[in-house]
Amino acid sequence: MLWIGTALSGVGFMMSMTAQSVVAFDLAGNNRAVGAVMFGQGIAMLALSPFGGAFADRLSKRLVLLLCQSAIGLSLFLTGVLIASGAITTFWLAASSFVMGTMFSFLGPARQAYVGEIVDAEHRGNAVAMSQVAMNLTRVVGPFIAGALLAWRLVGAAGTYFVMASIFVIVVATLLQLPPTRGRRRGEGVGVLREIALGVRHVTQNPRLLQLVAGFVVITLAGFPYMTVMPGYVTRVLGEGTGAYGILLGVSAVGGLVTSLFVAGLADSRRAPLVLTLSSAGLGIALILTGLAPSYAVALVTMFCVGGSVSGFQTLNNALALKETNPAFYGRVMSITMLAFSGTGLMALPIGLLADAIGERATLIAMGSTVCVIVALLALWGTRLRDAPAAGQHLAGARRPLPGGGDD
Repeated sequence: MLWIGTALSGVGFMMSMTAQSVVAFDLAGNNRAVGAVMFGQGIAMLALSPFGGAFADRLSKRLVLLLCQSAIGLSLFLTGVLIASGAITTFWLAASSFVMGTMFSFLGPARQAYVGEIVDAEHRGNAVAMSQVAMNLTRVVGPFIAGALLAWRLVGAAGTYFVMASIFVIVVATLLQLPPTRGRRRGEGVGVLREIALGVRHVTQNPRLLQLVAGFVVITLAGFPYMTVMPGYVTRVLGEGTGAYGILLGVSAVGGLVTSLFVAGLADSRRAPLVLTLSSAGLGIALILTGLAPSYAVALVTMFCVGGSVSGFQTLNNALALKETNPAFYGRVMSITMLAFSGTGLMALPIGLLADAIGERATLIAMGSTVCVIVALLALWGTRLRDAPAAGQHLAGARRPLPGGGDD
């Protein structure tokens, strides 16, 4: 039931990403507007993701999920009303994006921590991978649905937002079928800020976990904001329309789905770190090739590779990080990785400005090259950790009671 709710939520979210980019670009006609809308989401996630992780470890995870999904659905409905009435502006799109970023700051850590709580350790990596399969499935379905609805005159942008709001009503209904959960024991008199600090300390004291978290953050910051330039890339560079934009994102999502199905069986294997490195490097190379693509047909192929690389990187990094994490810190560690997505929103604005200055092609090539350099540096760091103790040994050697965090 949690998996179904995750999939439906992902469909609504991916539709919103496509819709808000198209609406923002149509309103202003430039990449800056798209970046500004995504910037609102990034600001919220940067400020609140650490608190989201702490609350995921303190409160009922089902309650957190219910409140956040309800708020997202309401925000989408109100945005649809503004579009239908002709009152929509870039500011209001950014405000809606801010609300979604706020909710996802609490939603993401709670959902990941819930998976870690209900699945046994031997299958936890596979469970994380299967959650990623759901999200990649939505990356196929979401953009196709959004692109089709936006291009359909009877529905248009306002109708698309109403459809998305309806999806989140169904998501809330699925969450009501889940049993309530309780937060973990927290130390007496320990505040949220102290719990966040304990979560950060847990990461920094485990070298392998630190490398995984740091790698996730920097690669996500450097590579994931490519979505900012895609509307302009499709319309200005490739000369295609809104429907083609949705298809391009859908093809990228197909690549992600295929890859996630493949790596789901590797998430608990010894080859996972190697495949993680290859996926990270593949993202950089695929972005470069997308920037060099001479036609829309070639771009479809390169974006298939971008989607596959993103999926392999995200799935294996999250699975390996969860294995290295003490269960008492699931929410807080996942919230740190959520900061990377907040950075994606923050980077969207400067990436949009860069694309307006040097063009979409050059921007994609620059982003891909940066990712490749980062992967090389992370690989050098990894060679220094080969003799480090395994996750279980690390945790076993540091299992002392901590206020607000169970055993460290």
